[in-house]
Amino acid sequence: MQGIVTAVSRSGVHEFSKDNQPSIRLLAGLGVQDDAHLGVTVQHRSRVAADPTQPNLRQVHLIAAELLDELAAAGFDVAAGQLGENVTTRGLDLIALPRGARLLLGDTAVVRVTGLRNPCEQINGFQTGLLKQVVGRADDGTVVRRAGIMGIVVTGGEVRPDDPISVELPPPPHEPLERV
Repeated sequence: MQGIVTAVSRSGVHEFSKDNQPSIRLLAGLGVQDDAHLGVTVQHRSRVAADPTQPNLRQVHLIAAELLDELAAAGFDVAAGQLGENVTTRGLDLIALPRGARLLLGDTAVVRVTGLRNPCEQINGFQTGLLKQVVGRADDGTVVRRAGIMGIVVTGGEVRPDDPISVELPPPPHEPLERV
């Protein structure tokens, strides 16, 4: 499987959206340099409040540009970085990846996929009705989360728009992604 990075984003403060950058630096075991979610332990406010000693399984947030295309077709104006992602991709079905898949971004960076982003009500504060577009229910009643995936940095490096992305799948059996 091959894809491409279409945008990279970060924010040094806890805001909903992140600013696009010419490049970001991933730091092994920590996340995105100069991003508010950088750290060995959890940095998302709600999770810090619950237990600040939890490991940070949400160091890097990735969203498919194809989701942004779908949102635009549904009448929403959402650009790369505005849903809080660090890396916007094209050409990969991120949601279908198994837990433990490794994404090789650019020349050296490697991110191990840990799970699905679980979007919260803040997304409706960004644009009313957007939450329904990224979280729904399958025919069997199970929750379907489409707001991207989360991962941890295994190997650091610079990541830029137009960098290639390769996927290494873990050995079978493959475990489907769950929210982290």
